Amino acid sequence: MNAQAPVSAQAWCTFQIAGGHYGIELARVQEVLRPLPVTRLPLGPPAIAGLINLRGRIVTVVDARAVLGVGEPGTPAAGLIVVRGGEGPVALLVDAIGDVRRPTSPPALAAEPAADERGSLVACTLALPGELLVVLDLDRLLARAFAAPAEARS
Repeated sequence: MNAQAPVSAQAWCTFQIAGGHYGIELARVQEVLRPLPVTRLPLGPPAIAGLINLRGRIVTVVDARAVLGVGEPGTPAAGLIVVRGGEGPVALLVDAIGDVRRPTSPPALAAEPAADERGSLVACTLALPGELLVVLDLDRLLARAFAAPAEARS
């Protein structure tokens, strides 16, 4: 990861999962929703919470807690963030919806995260006033969510 990534023109949609503050690029967010009824998928991957009907379109719901390995998967969430995935919209199940954060002065970028369970999912860490924001790599997050269980662990 290049610590000098151009972040000044970016904005992030923020949310909370298991008490942690996370964000994804605002440009990838399609909309933010209150919880909707989720239809479970029998024998689906653990990170797939199910499907929602979004104005006549079937959208896959990813349990971000399960992908990140934090909190209890399946806990009722407070909101959904619909993002643009590779093949159409995908909804992320989150504990609480935050706000849009933009860097004030050049944000302090933390060094590349240590190689832990979530390390490859973190794009960067931003020190913003009053909080540390973990910006997730949405493409890697979705790839891990849709991976077969054996692939997800590697």
